[in-house]
Order: sequence, then C-alpha cells, then structure tokens
Amino acid sequence: MDYNPNLSPWTWPIHIDPAGQKSIDKPADLGNIVWQNRPAPPTPYENALCDALEQAFDSGAVELAEVVAKLNELGVNDESGAAWTEQSFTLEMKRLGA
Repeated sequence: MDYNPNLSPWTWPIHIDPAGQKSIDKPADLGNIVWQNRPAPPTPYENALCDALEQAFDSGAVELAEVVAKLNELGVNDESGAAWTEQSFTLEMKRLGA
C-alpha cells in the first residue's frame, strides 16, 4: 500500500505541558506528522508538480519568483490549468501541506 488510509486530517499541534527541566516527551503518545504520511496516493497533477519543482530547484531557482517563473517556463500549470503566480503557488503549497 502506498498511502495511509487511516491518516487523520492534520491540525496544528497544541502543546499543553510546558517543556523544561525534568520533562520528557512520551514517544508512544506522539501522532504521525502530516508530511510523514499521506491519506491517498499522489495524483498525476501532484506528481507532475513535484517533478517540475525538482527541475526548478536543480536549475538554481531558490526565490519564490524564480520557482514560479521556472514552473511557468516548463509549462506546468496549476490544477485548474492556469499559469502560476506567486500568490497561487503559495496558496497551493499551503493547501498541499508543504
């Protein structure tokens, strides 16, 4: 199986106990972190976006504007088929949990 069908939707962690002296984590009580698991296999769109991002980074793109420009140069559009903008890319990364 290439995904975790029992993965719960991710929420921001809530820290209740203050960390500090004489305090340790309880590893058995920690849940999975969203980027360690996925609730479904990646879609063809997500795979294409990942491949394009690897190409963008390999080409030396590091700033947001450079990454967006490289994605558009490669012809890898957003899920609706539109060219990327800095805003649309940022929102998509947030949606995907990046």
